[in-house]
Amino acid sequence: MTPLTDHPQRYALVNELHARPFPALTCPCTAVFVAIKEPVEAAARDRGLDRAHLLALLDRNGSAHPQPEATHFSGAIGRSDLKWESHTEFVTYSAFTPGLSDRAFDPSEAGVFPEDWLAAAPGKLLTSVLIRVEFMPEDEAQVLDKLDDWFVPESLAVARVVDGAAIVAGDFRIDPAGHMRFVVFVRQGTGARRIGRIVQRLCEIETYRAMSMLGLMRARDLGSKLNALDPRLSALVSGLDRTNRPAEAALHELLNISAELESLAVRVSFRFGATGAYEAIVNQRIEALREVRLQGRQTFGEFMMRRYDPAMRTVKSAETRLRNLAERATRAAELLRTRVDVERSAQNQQLLESMDRRADLALRLQHTVEGLSVVAISYYAVSLASYAAYPVISALHLSKGMAMAALTPVVVALVWYAVRRIRKAMH
Repeated sequence: MTPLTDHPQRYALVNELHARPFPALTCPCTAVFVAIKEPVEAAARDRGLDRAHLLALLDRNGSAHPQPEATHFSGAIGRSDLKWESHTEFVTYSAFTPGLSDRAFDPSEAGVFPEDWLAAAPGKLLTSVLIRVEFMPEDEAQVLDKLDDWFVPESLAVARVVDGAAIVAGDFRIDPAGHMRFVVFVRQGTGARRIGRIVQRLCEIETYRAMSMLGLMRARDLGSKLNALDPRLSALVSGLDRTNRPAEAALHELLNISAELESLAVRVSFRFGATGAYEAIVNQRIEALREVRLQGRQTFGEFMMRRYDPAMRTVKSAETRLRNLAERATRAAELLRTRVDVERSAQNQQLLESMDRRADLALRLQHTVEGLSVVAISYYAVSLASYAAYPVISALHLSKGMAMAALTPVVVALVWYAVRRIRKAMH
């Protein structure tokens, strides 16, 4: 029996499931995470620049290079373990360093990514995160004391996660050094891969939150444009039943409004679609933490519900408003086209009636001209006939007047008959 041939992408599809494994982290340690995004849409992004930037960092530390077409890489840079991932719109760098600094969230911890190297990045810094991983104190009061010292209480989110394996906390604020802070208190005996999954999910929550908030900026800009188009469209629709304005002029203005709405839809469709996808990832990552409230403090899910969800609803509202305006413009265009068609039909009917009247007048004129032509032709024909019959007239001793009087009825009858025959043959 001949064996089946593998699909050309069989192994690539399976390997994609294992392309981005979670890091294995030992406690205590520090994680530094940065996400860089080019200020362009995904289609215009140059991935070659991202790879060159990664190689520049690896060459500084004498580290091995990834495969030419790789979209992820893990390797050592000095004392730290580097994890690099290339996504559709952005790239991320994660550095995991064993041990903790004496000062919590010391800005020097971010020195694993040199400032001049970051300044040369092919894009803009989207997010920068410092994550401190240490063992959980036996007394929860010590945990809360540390959190009050490190974070802003008003926006602090804290919860037990992953069946009590750790306590995670953060206030989603950027500190004076430009970093966002999170802390992970790990219970004794927690596995390295479980710690890595928790840290990775915190990084993903912050990254995809930041990416989805780009849609909010686009929604606000869109809102100002829709505020200008909505009254124009409403005034145009409310004036459809007026007869003092030509329908074709209204249709031309409506086409301009529809073109502007379509242009706006093209410009925001990708960002709004990406925002919806990123929002789903944020909610899924928070759900995967399996949060349990810690002494009445707000959880990550509650923080997002109060601060993040309204922004996402704003984006969805702007998207819905744009779609509704486009649908209203389409319906108005159909009504205007119907009105234009009716008016053109009436104009065509009037034109046909005018053509009928003109045809009737032309027929009458034709009959008139026909009678005149018979008279004119007969006049000349009688003169010619009298000249032709002159010998006969002289022989019969008739006067020229009598001869022409006798010839006139005959010539007129013959001319009339000839004209009738010619008209009949033409029709």
